[in-house]
Amino acid sequence: MLNAVIMAGGHGERLWPRSRFHKPKQLQAIAGTETMLQVTVKRIEPLIPLERVYVVTGQEIGAEVKNQLPGLPEGNIISEPIGRNTAAAIGLAAVRIEKDDTSATMAVLPADHVIPDEEEFLTCLSAGRANAEKQQSLVVFGIKPAGPETGYGYIRVGNKIGEENSVEIYSAEAFVEKPSPVKAKKFVESGRYYWNSGMFVWTYPAIMGAIREYMPRLFEGLERIRNAPSGNQRETIAEVYTELESVSIDYGVMEKAANRVMVRGNFRWDDVGSWLAMERIRKRDELGNVSMGKFVGIDTRDSIVVGDKPLVAAIGLSNMIIVATDDAVLVCPKEKAQEVKQMVKKLLDSDLREYVQ
Repeated sequence: MLNAVIMAGGHGERLWPRSRFHKPKQLQAIAGTETMLQVTVKRIEPLIPLERVYVVTGQEIGAEVKNQLPGLPEGNIISEPIGRNTAAAIGLAAVRIEKDDTSATMAVLPADHVIPDEEEFLTCLSAGRANAEKQQSLVVFGIKPAGPETGYGYIRVGNKIGEENSVEIYSAEAFVEKPSPVKAKKFVESGRYYWNSGMFVWTYPAIMGAIREYMPRLFEGLERIRNAPSGNQRETIAEVYTELESVSIDYGVMEKAANRVMVRGNFRWDDVGSWLAMERIRKRDELGNVSMGKFVGIDTRDSIVVGDKPLVAAIGLSNMIIVATDDAVLVCPKEKAQEVKQMVKKLLDSDLREYVQ
């Protein structure tokens, strides 16, 4: 059966000060009236019922996940004691799912994506599932670049190896981390590179076999968790997590696996990785501004303005990001959007943690 693993862990630092540790972006209504987590679950409902949806998240926000998804079985909320990146989160979810279905198929989907073309997305997801089950492949979804984006990882593809329901499938030759602007431009011009969406499909045997081969320490830890008595599961997970390195599934498995393939995602997609995403998912006004909340501008253009409660008034600005919450205001040029994460670190280092949590 097809199961969904919703990755709802991260803190969304690049969307500070709106995104906080206790309520990160995936638990907020940033792209519409429902939270990003709720939209993610609703999107897959035609293929995957709620009882086969598993949400991996941090212990500190597990209660809010349950509050936002009241129909989700309590046992389907998988809480990590500390963050150890996507490889550990995916492995922990696999161990939980294996209890119900040893040959389960897993669709791994981040909770912070915007995908307007839902029907096309489900078609591609079904194609990925078919390939994963027939070939025991590790499937990643690639998105044709709309431009030389430096905030995404890339996949270099080889030959087309087949189709499922008119959805193209390619060999995945290499995974490339976030490139420089020059490299990103070359990638797009070559036509051989796709954005790495961070969405995957595989069977339980395929992913656990790959973890065993390429990440043996993680596999050993997962085996300890799987074999622990039910009454000691939480304690065992905590012990194992303290011993694990923080490694992404891309670096730990996908960069090394021989059975990896890429399904071409024929749908519009955005991972809302920074405030710049607002220009891609919301309409601009006649001066090119994108705003949420109360905003009044004079001679202000091509800017992103977000105000939770206070009125934001701007005069004579261009290409700026302004985000105002109850207790913090961010102001920066749009070209510095990726550096907001550094501001979060600076606040933590400066003993100003209350403005981050």
